[in-house]
Amino acid sequence: MERRPTIIDVARVAGISKSTVSLVLQNSPLVKDETRRLVREAMDKVGYVYNRAAANLRSSNVGLIGLVINDLRNPFFTEFATSLQMALSARGYATVVANTDEDPAVQAQVVGAMIEHGVSALVLSPAYGDDGGVFDAIARGGIPTMQVLRKVDPRVEQFPFAAPDYRLGSLLATQHLLSFAPRRIAFVGGLADRAVTRERMTGYVEALAEAGMEPFVLSGRASRTFGSEAADELARTHPEIDAAICFNDLVALGMLSGFARLNRKVGQDFRMVGFDDIEECSQVFPTLSTVHCGIAEFGQGIAATILGWLEEGKRPEPETFTAVELVIRDTSGLGDVP
Repeated sequence: MERRPTIIDVARVAGISKSTVSLVLQNSPLVKDETRRLVREAMDKVGYVYNRAAANLRSSNVGLIGLVINDLRNPFFTEFATSLQMALSARGYATVVANTDEDPAVQAQVVGAMIEHGVSALVLSPAYGDDGGVFDAIARGGIPTMQVLRKVDPRVEQFPFAAPDYRLGSLLATQHLLSFAPRRIAFVGGLADRAVTRERMTGYVEALAEAGMEPFVLSGRASRTFGSEAADELARTHPEIDAAICFNDLVALGMLSGFARLNRKVGQDFRMVGFDDIEECSQVFPTLSTVHCGIAEFGQGIAATILGWLEEGKRPEPETFTAVELVIRDTSGLGDVP
């Protein structure tokens, strides 16, 4: 890892004294706006990140972990964040949680702030669209960091990645649907240009290839709204499709609503499997078959892994994939749906 830039480097590039740079970092009213601009530009140029808690970090572990999530509105990510935070709390660590709402600019802002305030480690479920700047900044800070649930930076030796085994999940779901001899199975939801969509499709594509069936992919946002729209589109333009695997449970729940509006009986006329197993899957009618990712246990495992790295120097494996299982409920044939 290259040497971390210092305040002296900033002063040299800005052409001012170290003490003036310090005044800027402390937001002193004595410094002119033009000087502030010069210092900020120099900081960006050399890659300097001001760490307010650097002195404390040198003398002791402050026990602060940064957790950055791409979409806390999704119950899947909320359960992960809650599980991780509670597990860290049980070990005496506080968690700073930020939602980026899939915005790489927001991600850069919150990660920068967390570094500046002296987090001991970072756990990121990263937003797509970052040009690598966020992870470069983390690398310069030398902060132990894990990517979870979705991999954005390929440097897994430096930023280890962990997720449920998405490939196996879609493979199990597709094999289950194939057992009913459907005419055609769709994969619904997920943006086509995202790696996590491809990962969740891999087992689906493999199982269909083995069965000699052509895949049909209906890409879109991982939301209930898109799921409802997808139900309309499939019924209107692709009546031959009588089964689907959804990118996540939100898409599947939206499809349930859409098919209910069309008086199409899911579990009989159309079989469907979601992905993630959020709590609502077992509460809706008909109950939703889905791929159970054990997200609460996954969060606890990530907490143990990051603390092992911090406290014992046990660097995680570059890539870790945890167990998944298929949960069969009403939407794919567990009993009769009236």
